[in-house]
Amino acid sequence: MRFAFSLPVAGLVANLVGFSSSVALIFQAANSMTGASSQLTSSWVFALCIGSGLSSIVLSLYYRQPVLTAWSTPGAALLIGSLHGITPQLATGAFLVSALLITLCGVTGLFARLMHKIPTGLAAAMLAGVLVRFGMNVFEQLAIQPVLIISMLLAYLLAKRLYPRYAILLVLLVGSLLAWQQHLLQGNEQTLSIAIPVFTWPDLDIPTLLGVGLPLFIVTMASQNLPGVAVMRANGYQAPVSASLSVTGIINLILAPLGCYAINLAAITAAICMGPEAHEDPKQRYKAAVFAGIGYLIAGVFGASIVSLFAVLPQALIMGVAGIALFGTIGASLHSALQNEHQREAALLTFLVTASGLTLWEIGSAFWGLVVGIVVQMSYHKR
Repeated sequence: MRFAFSLPVAGLVANLVGFSSSVALIFQAANSMTGASSQLTSSWVFALCIGSGLSSIVLSLYYRQPVLTAWSTPGAALLIGSLHGITPQLATGAFLVSALLITLCGVTGLFARLMHKIPTGLAAAMLAGVLVRFGMNVFEQLAIQPVLIISMLLAYLLAKRLYPRYAILLVLLVGSLLAWQQHLLQGNEQTLSIAIPVFTWPDLDIPTLLGVGLPLFIVTMASQNLPGVAVMRANGYQAPVSASLSVTGIINLILAPLGCYAINLAAITAAICMGPEAHEDPKQRYKAAVFAGIGYLIAGVFGASIVSLFAVLPQALIMGVAGIALFGTIGASLHSALQNEHQREAALLTFLVTASGLTLWEIGSAFWGLVVGIVVQMSYHKR
């Protein structure tokens, strides 16, 4: 069979979209910890890329389906607001517990039953509450760099109409070009450098597990793995749900001490590898996911260079890209949260509590928002 160049191109585009839409969040999440360093951030990028690459290649080759995995973008956003004042050791403990729960869901087949216990509207409301701050940051940065942010917004709106698949990539390109033209880039000439993993011994702490680990698990399952399964089925593939959770969970467990906070089924980038643009024959499209996995492995090896590259970018550009990339997720989460009339009030309170940034007994607002929503929802059922 003749080699189709559309397969590696689709994999490369998936890599670019994945990085441009979420790598800024990874940097912010890693740097929000107490004792964060550039070496630690580089290790996070290394672990997440290696984990995504390995799981994508293994699952896609074994099942001959485009099973693309990635790091949890909503999870990174959650960590930015949850890791303040938390050491890397405590964060690693939370990552391990979240990964263990994901693995158990895969091994035991509990995923569907467990997620039914948490109303979809409340999980979506919690996610929207976590992400809304990043959407607002875009317009806060507009007052600081109006030309840059307005140009990025216009690029986003135009691309969403004409080339929605590449909207965030175009936003990054336009923003980077304008930042260079306005002399906003800082730092010296960048060179390729190999990432050096940093091992962090885990420490377990109940408030951190409840405020970081549990919400990270819920967000990853409800907002990443569920859409990932839905995308595969919508494209005619029978998603290997339990196997995917088991593989990503085990790899997550192994790499968590290096900074791998959550690996899950991809949705947006996976769709790039599943469409007719990747290959006219659906049975050949799994190779696009394999190429994407190879791309992630290469990116992981040079994770230090990626950290250095983004270090020269202005804060307005990074926050602008991160916020604009989350517009769709925020809108979809709010829609999902409020569309069910019987869950609407509980979902609204979940959203407000989570968005408030409330911290009680060192436990973050994502947990309390979910608790409040569940209590309110249960009170309705008892009437």
